[in-house]
Amino acid sequence: MAKIRWGVLSTAKIARNHVIPAIQSSSLGEVVAICSRSEDQAQRVAAELDIERAHGSYEALLADPNIDAIYNPLPNHLHVPWSIKAMEAGKHVLVEKPMGLDAADAQTLLEASTKFADLKVMEAFMYRFHPQWQQIRELCQNTIGPVRNIQCEFSYNNRDASNIRNSADMGGGALMDIGCYGISLARFIYNAEPNRVCGHMNFMDYEVDAITSAIMEFEAGTASFSCSTKTEPGQWAKLCGEAGYIYIPLPFNPTADSEAEIIVRRGGNSETITLAPANQYRAMADHFCDAILHNKAVPTPLSDGVNNMKVLDKIIASAQAGTWLKV
Repeated sequence: MAKIRWGVLSTAKIARNHVIPAIQSSSLGEVVAICSRSEDQAQRVAAELDIERAHGSYEALLADPNIDAIYNPLPNHLHVPWSIKAMEAGKHVLVEKPMGLDAADAQTLLEASTKFADLKVMEAFMYRFHPQWQQIRELCQNTIGPVRNIQCEFSYNNRDASNIRNSADMGGGALMDIGCYGISLARFIYNAEPNRVCGHMNFMDYEVDAITSAIMEFEAGTASFSCSTKTEPGQWAKLCGEAGYIYIPLPFNPTADSEAEIIVRRGGNSETITLAPANQYRAMADHFCDAILHNKAVPTPLSDGVNNMKVLDKIIASAQAGTWLKV
């Protein structure tokens, strides 16, 4: 079977450390080119990661005729414009999350994608492709009863004021970078959109939120999350049902190619389920390539990303207003 030839739009850390190695070890894809605004940087990373071609500009990468698909890990404010440019160049696009700066920005990308019916475009929410979430969904349906409450936390510590994640103009902040996972997870498990939300944001003298917490009210139950870019790194999630609960120690980025564990408690008894080693980035890339090769719908449509941004926008507005807001 033919492989999809990937070009990577920048030398971003997530591309170097996670997505490029995953594609290179995947069944259906290969990374053939990478670019940077600095040709020296592009050549250095290409040599380090054994990538065939290096381009000294984003435009040059998009003009490369030997590329089928683009992975876009640029800063958040560049997700939409450069993804559209990639489609205009005839490339399929996997764009990093969050797919835009707000729901209106994300909607612009969705509407642009409708003009290119032969191209596949997807937001890279990689966690959903880890096998643990298929297992967890089954447990929610068959073991712990209807889920009524979801809680999660995601944090790391970044105090570099010059870092893009601390820049308002570039779409930084805890909610945009990692709080979006808490929103996505709740929508994924409840398979619904929240009715209303209540948010709180702490900026800690930065120009973007450093710590954000939110509560989301769904028809079936509630969900809450906290995210921080100024505290000790960590993550966890807990799904509480009428008959038990599931605790996930690493819900969003379990170690690649290692076993994952989920803990199920029911009737006073606990069970630890160990899953075989998996790489969610590789699984995401192969699912995306499979959609291209067989002209199938991508696993996660852009409309899901737009809906996630609508909730995110309302959490920001709620924090500013100091009250609950309908979504």
